[in-house]
Amino acid sequence: MEFLEYEEDILESLAWLGLKYDECPVRQSERIDLYEKVIRELIEKDLAYYCFCSKEELDLRRQEQLTRGEIPKYPGTCRNLSKQEVLKRKEKENYVLRLKVPEKVITFKDYLRGEIKFDFRQIGDFVIAKKENEPLYVLANTVDDHYQGITHVIRGEEFISTTPKQILIYKYLDWQEPIFVHLPLVLGQDRSKLSKRHGAKSIKEYREEGYLPEAILNFIALLGWHPEGDREIISLEEMIKEFKLEKINKSPAVFNLSKLNYFNRYYLRIKPAEEILEILDFKNYNKDLYSYEKLLKIIELGKERALTLNEILPSVEFFFKDFDYSAELLIWKNVPREKIKNNLELIKKEFVKIKEEDFVSKKIKEVLDNLSGQDKGPFFWPLRVALSGKEASPPPFDLAEIFGKEKTLSLIDKAIKKL
Repeated sequence: MEFLEYEEDILESLAWLGLKYDECPVRQSERIDLYEKVIRELIEKDLAYYCFCSKEELDLRRQEQLTRGEIPKYPGTCRNLSKQEVLKRKEKENYVLRLKVPEKVITFKDYLRGEIKFDFRQIGDFVIAKKENEPLYVLANTVDDHYQGITHVIRGEEFISTTPKQILIYKYLDWQEPIFVHLPLVLGQDRSKLSKRHGAKSIKEYREEGYLPEAILNFIALLGWHPEGDREIISLEEMIKEFKLEKINKSPAVFNLSKLNYFNRYYLRIKPAEEILEILDFKNYNKDLYSYEKLLKIIELGKERALTLNEILPSVEFFFKDFDYSAELLIWKNVPREKIKNNLELIKKEFVKIKEEDFVSKKIKEVLDNLSGQDKGPFFWPLRVALSGKEASPPPFDLAEIFGKEKTLSLIDKAIKKL
């Protein structure tokens, strides 16, 4: 059940990012017969064997090797057991299956790093399965790649030590080896291993925090690769068209959360309000208070100051919830309190004259400009506070249009009473 949840999470994240796969997912749990067939083939070719050594025995031998200053490895205790002995011991003892490893150095080519040498003499015969039907990663992954026709294995550099083991399996089974590409690690800003404290999270977590798929794709694509020129904003279609393996950086990339936020803010600002309205969660906000058109205007105002989707509604929550503030917040710089109050009364007087159908941003701004002249602060500031209760908010004429004439006048009255 737990694995099913992981699978669903992966598939949902891929779909959300707009990444389409060419074939249906392959589940290792449905390929046990295939793994068992390959394991038996290796045993029949005398390239793999049964090992009955207990954990206690292996730990003891390991400690002895370390004491002698040797590199710890399996000493081959069960390598030459007869078939009769194997059959006898299988009935009553636990076992694993090991691959016979040649005592030699091999060289393989990595697409980015060139030739890499690996000394098999230092690792000994390694385990490929717990049972005939319980393969470990090193075998199952190799079998999967072969039968799926994988031509390029692209993965992190931490798998470099696994690659020679898999190449040995390819050779033993006379399979065509894929091209191996080991990518540099992504580091935190302090150049240490990337972790949660650096901002490393699942796609699902970033989605829940209000990040957009376009921003995440753009950010991830530039971790270790860059398109031609100085461009940073790049679409999925452009990535597909321009990406080349040889353009991948060989040095580690640094995970910069500020950069992700930059991309998210960019894509949020260019995203149509209609699309944002469809995905915003109004759980704590009554959107029935406004028409569809006014909701779009609220979103346009909110997204200008928001970093993520989740910040849009909280930044304009005064449209949906009652709010309060101190009278001192209404004061513009050193302007006397009485003057501010008088200005709000003048604003109210002029707003009353505006017809309901003309109570729109352009007309409201025109009235405010006429009242304030060159000294706009003493008029615009207290009105903006009266309509939002905040020091920072969208322009007051935009707020007034969305609130409507009646609500705007009511909020001005509230401010006048505070003064």
